[in-house]
Amino acid sequence: MEEMQTTDKDYIKGELLYSIYHNEESLYTVAKVKVTESATTLEEKETTVVGVMPQLEWDVHYLFYGHFSEHPRFGRQYKIDYFQKLMPETEQGIILYLSSDRFPGIGRKTAEKIVHTLGKQAISVILENRETLDKIPGLKPSKADDIYRILQEDQGIEQVLMKLYEFGFGLQLAMKVYQTYQTEALDVISRNPYQMIEDVEGIGFTKADLIGRKQGLTGSHPDRIKAAVLFTLTEQSMSEGHVYCLNEVVVVKAKELLEKDGGQTISPLAIADEIIALGEAGKVIIEDSRMYIPSLYFAEQGIVSNLNRILSRDEEMEEFPESEFLKALGKVEESLGISYAPSQQEAIRQALSSPVMILTGGPGTGKTTVIKGLVDVYGQLNGISVKPEDYRKNESFPILMAAPTGRAAKRMSESTGLPASTIHRLLGYKGTDDFDREEVEPLEGEMIIIDEMSMVDTWLANQLFKAIPRNMRIIFVGDEDQLPSVGPGQVLADLLATNIVPAVQLTDIYRQAEGSKIIDFSHQLKEGVLPETIDKTSKDLRFFPCVQQQVPEVVRQICEGAVAKGHSAKDIQVLAPMYKGVAGVENLNLMLQQLFNPPGENRREVAFGDVVYRTGDIVLQLVNNPEENVFNGDRGEIVAIQTEKENEDRELKIVISFDGIEVTYTRPDLTQITHAYCCSIHKSQGSEFPIVIMPIVKGYYRMLRKKLVYTGVTRAKHFLLLCGEWQALKYAVSNDSDMKRNTTLAEKIKGITMEKEYLHETEGASKD
Repeated sequence: MEEMQTTDKDYIKGELLYSIYHNEESLYTVAKVKVTESATTLEEKETTVVGVMPQLEWDVHYLFYGHFSEHPRFGRQYKIDYFQKLMPETEQGIILYLSSDRFPGIGRKTAEKIVHTLGKQAISVILENRETLDKIPGLKPSKADDIYRILQEDQGIEQVLMKLYEFGFGLQLAMKVYQTYQTEALDVISRNPYQMIEDVEGIGFTKADLIGRKQGLTGSHPDRIKAAVLFTLTEQSMSEGHVYCLNEVVVVKAKELLEKDGGQTISPLAIADEIIALGEAGKVIIEDSRMYIPSLYFAEQGIVSNLNRILSRDEEMEEFPESEFLKALGKVEESLGISYAPSQQEAIRQALSSPVMILTGGPGTGKTTVIKGLVDVYGQLNGISVKPEDYRKNESFPILMAAPTGRAAKRMSESTGLPASTIHRLLGYKGTDDFDREEVEPLEGEMIIIDEMSMVDTWLANQLFKAIPRNMRIIFVGDEDQLPSVGPGQVLADLLATNIVPAVQLTDIYRQAEGSKIIDFSHQLKEGVLPETIDKTSKDLRFFPCVQQQVPEVVRQICEGAVAKGHSAKDIQVLAPMYKGVAGVENLNLMLQQLFNPPGENRREVAFGDVVYRTGDIVLQLVNNPEENVFNGDRGEIVAIQTEKENEDRELKIVISFDGIEVTYTRPDLTQITHAYCCSIHKSQGSEFPIVIMPIVKGYYRMLRKKLVYTGVTRAKHFLLLCGEWQALKYAVSNDSDMKRNTTLAEKIKGITMEKEYLHETEGASKD
């Protein structure tokens, strides 16, 4: 393989002395190498190289491009931007290489024949053309095939990396490409680089188009247009939450993408032609003037058909006499020491008489009280115990309870005294799209209650509906005024919009006995009406005026005041709508870590990129990890750190406790977590915290919407401390312009219902 020019780059050449750490999955590597040459004069003859690359081999020379940096704990290291395995440069070296254990069945004599016939460039000549091996006297075709295959495998990764490096790809992204396609990588890149958009996470249209244009795939090339259409449709779904996009919108946005940076003008008709081709190939679903990602189209269809299946047993529902219902309700009220209001009674009654029912309401309206009453009344009417301890291990508990996040499930369990889990765990999520529970092996039980339903996206809702058997009652609980799901769709809002699924909205506020102003404030916010200021005598709700640059200092002072009153970092959650900037999540986390968990003799720490993690840090899980029973949104504490030098595996290990569940993370796993002293409002959904501190400033302008602020405010259980600019808060409260999501769920549910009514009427008419 031809060596790259090194004259204008910082580089070192060397060979492996020993491997310190290597992860097969992420390819993150730390190794000690003997330096044989460098771009500048080095005093040391050995150095530590760090970066993403395959396991380094013995007796092989490498060329590393990168730069030296000083690690705060491990000292001087060479961080790799790119690397290259160097092939032997002498005939003798090539003979030794080809006759080594890498090439079984190829002895020294055969290796000598290859080198004598093809010369010093033998390896690159073979890689360029397999048929050159046919010239070697006495070499069997099967052995020639083996040599070519092994050379491809041995040199394939370097060829891919070199190609992508020339196109400006970083090492980590280039390694992802190689891991996805292996030895087929160069073929894919040469044939259709746009395929990487679909297959490799982190590669968008711009990156792939850079390669495509250099390979002549410019202008209106079909592959280029198809890629722009698919990328546009995916972006609209993942960034804006749309289940579908109007065809004309896709054409306009794809055209903008294709013509970006002064590119050739693209005809809308050319884009339309490729959309038709994508539809014929099943890459998109086109229905009327709408375009869908297939998985979202079929997820919506699945929700509709399964909801129809469940609702079809409406006439079979057992109805209890009113006298029995009131008697059971009375016993429950007596045991709980409460009296249910008419709207709460109606919610319980409706849930017991419907296959599916939705319970909605804002904070303090008694949703949890209704859930507890519903479960107890159900037990009274059916003559069964609803106490988990009364069920042996081999018996299924009749009431299933779940929520989208671990913290929401924990809150649900604490408030009802019943077991609850995440929806993913309930469905037996294994990763990717694999679930244990579905039509073939449905859930077991008599009733299922799903809390925080506004957070459930179209994909997860489809999986949930598939797993619910026909005889199970379903109660969805949520606050329709909160933010919709992070993923595509707005399932709760769509179910409510059908007016087909029975729903009860709780509006009366009950949780005011302690004189809390937080609930009053949240309902004022929901209605879009705020006072000119917050009452300074309020014990649980305060506003601290400041400008954006002052936010970190004001937040710090508020936290110090809370700590002085006996609160810990676990009690306090700072919420911000944006990640970047002086008042963003990242900067506030740096400040808060220094406040709550500064460096100390008894605090171990490890650097990961620009972030330092210490024992005692509060962290947030960012992805679902079903094997460890830890899910996106779970909050934990780092309880132990063991460095690569301190264990036999030569592997960093960080132990994080999530409410007693201890999970061990290695260095590559650290992409799954982030500091949680401050988190985004989106990430706080489903959680509740004793103290919430929330800055609101004009710098958040593009994020200042009523649903976002309302969601943040309703996370506070005991104290809500706002800071920033009152005008920014008033603007957010008046800004009800949350982008409407494109979905067809409600429309399709109504369509099936109308069709059933029509068939019922025509059937009745025919009988007459």
